[in-house]
Amino acid sequence: MIIPFIAADLREVNPSVLAYIGDSVYELYARCHVSERTASNSGKMHKLNVHYVSAASQAKAANAVMEELTEEEKEYFKRGRNSNSPTMSKNASPMDYMNATGFEALLGYLFLNNQGDRLDYIIQRSFEVIDSEQG
Repeated sequence: MIIPFIAADLREVNPSVLAYIGDSVYELYARCHVSERTASNSGKMHKLNVHYVSAASQAKAANAVMEELTEEEKEYFKRGRNSNSPTMSKNASPMDYMNATGFEALLGYLFLNNQGDRLDYIIQRSFEVIDSEQG
């Protein structure tokens, strides 16, 4: 696994950087999850993937796992959520967008801190939450 060195102390890393990395990590996990569930054409897989990576779905996942987070993980989530983003989603409420950014920052922190087992667990829980709403 590639783990880039960004800073000795991840508390010094801009939350936007953590969210940027976390977004990429989550996207890859979501694509793998979709690919496991269906071996369809790329267009159909893309549509399924969009459901997992949408701000609304990520916000629901974040809310579902919040009680399972450690205090340190909650701090990284809050840093990402409270960061001033220059953009907002066209398809999500501002609160969902902020919570999704917090979720991505948390994932970025876990990835950069080489906490693969914890990252796997939180992402798998998020997929369970998102899958359960699909029925």
